[in-house]
Amino acid sequence: MSPLSILLIGFAMSTDAFAAAIGKGAAMRKPVFRDALRAGLIFGVIEAITPVIGWLIGRVALEYVEAYDHWIAFGLLSALGLHMVVAGLRPEDESEDEDPSRHQGFWHLAVTGFATSIDAMAVGIGLAFMDVHIGVMALVIGLCTLTMVTAGIMLGRVLGSLIGKRAEIIGGVILMIIGSTILYEHLSGAA
Repeated sequence: MSPLSILLIGFAMSTDAFAAAIGKGAAMRKPVFRDALRAGLIFGVIEAITPVIGWLIGRVALEYVEAYDHWIAFGLLSALGLHMVVAGLRPEDESEDEDPSRHQGFWHLAVTGFATSIDAMAVGIGLAFMDVHIGVMALVIGLCTLTMVTAGIMLGRVLGSLIGKRAEIIGGVILMIIGSTILYEHLSGAA
């Protein structure tokens, strides 16, 4: 897998966390960098761990599905990408608005970080069928998420209404393109 593909997956995996961070930043009265960095670290660590868990699950199943691994990677990335696009197009639920005065505690941030990292675990499963170093991939995903969440919280007040869920749509499209590229490269190499 090329370095560009690894970086694009890293940013695609962080877009849903970025969208959540924009919402959190918009809900905070005046987010300070220290709080944004703390949230970014929590999200980044969780987002780095989940693809490794998925990769381990995928490695166990590898010998059983090796002949179809490219189809599995394509299917997982495409399904996750489509899910992200649909979620990004869905109108925001009014009941999900947070109380602006509520403090963002560790466990609240960790649960939100885990919820936005489920897709990274599924991507990790798909990565088990490819020639990629999972440590590098997890590090890139974690650093991208750290950066995107920290920026998302700081920019939340300004960008909340402008970007919102569009970031999730972009991330979904990127995942579908990467899945299609994996399938194309495998099928054209086999021909």
